[in-house]
Amino acid sequence: MRRLIVVLFVVCSIRGVAQDLDFPDFRNKKDNFSKIHEQDIRADVASFALAGVDESIGKAPLAGLPVIDVGPNVIKYANDNIQVIIKSGIFIAAKHKLMMQEGHLLRIDAKPYYGGIIGQTPHTTIESITVVVGKDTVAVPPTAYFDLYDPKFSFRENGAVRSRNGVFLSGDKHTFYIYLLNIDNKGVEYTFVIRDKQYLRRVVDWGFLN
Repeated sequence: MRRLIVVLFVVCSIRGVAQDLDFPDFRNKKDNFSKIHEQDIRADVASFALAGVDESIGKAPLAGLPVIDVGPNVIKYANDNIQVIIKSGIFIAAKHKLMMQEGHLLRIDAKPYYGGIIGQTPHTTIESITVVVGKDTVAVPPTAYFDLYDPKFSFRENGAVRSRNGVFLSGDKHTFYIYLLNIDNKGVEYTFVIRDKQYLRRVVDWGFLN
């Protein structure tokens, strides 16, 4: 399934690359899948993330939390022990400092930004990520997602509402992964790693064919 999605990106990716070449790209690769050094996390993320498709051969899929609600602006997952709620908000340009060059957006609030069409103003934000494990709320800091834009929670297929996202449970019983995938505009995926009731790190990849 993931390989098919990548193939479908080819035409759009080639068409979009040329228009980005004349402008600097400030996106930092420190959170990319390729930069993951923890072998257990890398192996887990490879089992579901498009950026790790080359390392996914022979890896069994991780168990996932069921979706209990999904819509354009919210998605909720839950089992008997874990609850995850992700909400999006509207990007209001007037509330941000936009660094432009010849009408091309370079930075938002002096920071690189991820998601959406690079060079254009995003449409939505990740407003909040709420995680509850047992009776404990896990703090996912806004710094984990403040520069990640245009999440996509659902799409329609044959009249049914579906999602490409997921919450995946590691076999070690200590770690789980919150995964968001938007296949538009050459693709972007965000993964948030939760371990022992604490936010550990994020993994951010984009432009899977570039």
